[in-house]
Amino acid sequence: MGDERLLEVVLPGVVAPEGLVLRYGVVPEAGRGRIVIGVEATGVSFAEQQMRRGRYYDQPPFPFVPGYDLVGRVLATGEGVDPGLLGQRVAALVKVGGWASHVVVDAADAVPVPDGLTPAEAETVVVNGITAWQMLHRRARVRAGQTVLVHGASGGVGSVLVQLAGAAGVRVIGTASARHHDALRELGVEPVDYRAGDVAARVRELAPGGVDAVFDHVGGRSVIDSWSLLAPGGTLIAYGSASTRDDTGSKQWPVLKILARTWLWNTLPNGRRAHFYNIWAGRGLGKDRFRARLRTDLGEVFGAVGRGEVTARVAAELPLARAAEALRLAESGTVGGKIVLTP
Repeated sequence: MGDERLLEVVLPGVVAPEGLVLRYGVVPEAGRGRIVIGVEATGVSFAEQQMRRGRYYDQPPFPFVPGYDLVGRVLATGEGVDPGLLGQRVAALVKVGGWASHVVVDAADAVPVPDGLTPAEAETVVVNGITAWQMLHRRARVRAGQTVLVHGASGGVGSVLVQLAGAAGVRVIGTASARHHDALRELGVEPVDYRAGDVAARVRELAPGGVDAVFDHVGGRSVIDSWSLLAPGGTLIAYGSASTRDDTGSKQWPVLKILARTWLWNTLPNGRRAHFYNIWAGRGLGKDRFRARLRTDLGEVFGAVGRGEVTARVAAELPLARAAEALRLAESGTVGGKIVLTP
């Protein structure tokens, strides 16, 4: 690997974005069953915004290197790994550790990226794409002709979700601020302004019989409204508590509250269902099944991007050394699409 140096962005504690620290070191070795990836793109997710506040429900102790997912080329393979992987472009979901120039992962966790996609395009749909695909097709099991409500339809997960739903022949109602409405209409989404009064009432006007699924990343009060909008047999998928990002107190509590509610609702005899989606929950199935499912689902999403059913929206590309600026930009809520970091 020549005289390359490792660059990592470290989150030292609860700090403002400017408190991120750049750390230089030696490029790590692959090790048995593992590969070294030369990172071409990683991104800013909502998770990092929570982590820097110490609010992500299962973050590691400080200091650590954030970065939920990454795309790059295989630079080295360890013992027991197919050397044919060398030079291939792959994607990996890591939860932490992605904001670095070089990352070591288990070879089994690397998913091949098709030739037609740039690293930045592929990066926009790794965590967001897997999340959207699994919620839509594995959890809600939507079918053509159904109607769904997507909160935050112009956000990272929301924007992929509405496009995948459209490709599946599903009618989509999406909440977003007014400035995103024209872009959403172009995707065939019926937009609702979440800042303009009673969202639930507006959704009821558009879908008087209720909706077949709601995807809610907001948490808090929103989940209760979401449940009330379901048609008989409908499914609520809660997948976050964005509304509590700036709260203090227990970081587990907002999630536990949603879990308790979903458990209670599922005991009611009305055929409606509530789930709290967590991308890592499938690990309980065993590592191999979890990995196989991840690979299949990300493959489906990459395919949808390749066919033009999903447009990968890169909001901005910044070098890794400017991660603080990237995080600040992501938190400003002023950009649509994913902010990508490139070493």
